[in-house]
Amino acid sequence: MNTEHTSLKNKVAIVTGGGTGIGRAVALALAQAGVYVVICGRRSDRIKDTVQAIQQIGGRALAVQADVSNTLDVERLMQLTLNAYKQIDILINNAGVSLDAGPVHEMDIDTWDRLQAINLRGPLLMMKAVLPGMRDRRSGHIINISSESGLEYYQRDAAYGISKHALNDLGEYAQREAQDWNIRINTICPGMVVTEMTENSSGLDRSRCLYPDDIAELAIFLLTRRENIKIGTPILIQTMINPWD
Repeated sequence: MNTEHTSLKNKVAIVTGGGTGIGRAVALALAQAGVYVVICGRRSDRIKDTVQAIQQIGGRALAVQADVSNTLDVERLMQLTLNAYKQIDILINNAGVSLDAGPVHEMDIDTWDRLQAINLRGPLLMMKAVLPGMRDRRSGHIINISSESGLEYYQRDAAYGISKHALNDLGEYAQREAQDWNIRINTICPGMVVTEMTENSSGLDRSRCLYPDDIAELAIFLLTRRENIKIGTPILIQTMINPWD
């Protein structure tokens, strides 16, 4: 049996939405694997908390307050990362929001625009920013955190679901364009995960849910496969028992 895997030690990763939930769990897991982690988010206190947690386990991390849907913020994030660590090996596109924009016939367009900006434009801007350097080095790995809603069709979920369906397709297009440069792009579609955003949802049985560490473990698995291993996207991870009462 071939047990060879890719070492993550001394690699550099950007984790968007890294202040809470899945992003925080992935950032901590990366740091434990020896990665230098740049934590991006809109809430300064949360991303600084993640950096402090990483430092407490002996890791290296940098907090950068930024909105991934804003071009200037993304440019500043790239520059600060390169100034600190010289290159970017891994991008975790995790930043996202879940808002109720209503059914299609009553769609709140402002909410629609906000969802698409953060959930789709943001990952696109981030990939556009890191891919040229990855292509130059012929090395890199991007993981997009999507959702089970990107594979299903739930009522009143059109705005959010469409943003995630589109993110899945964006990841596939990017993978096909980048793989000749030894760049891997995966999309993870989690089912219900207990996070700050979902923990108070009515009718939710937390004991039947996924937790952020489950997604982090999957991300590390993907990142440490041998370079020639391609795992198709999107990847659905969910619980066997319905978490809703």
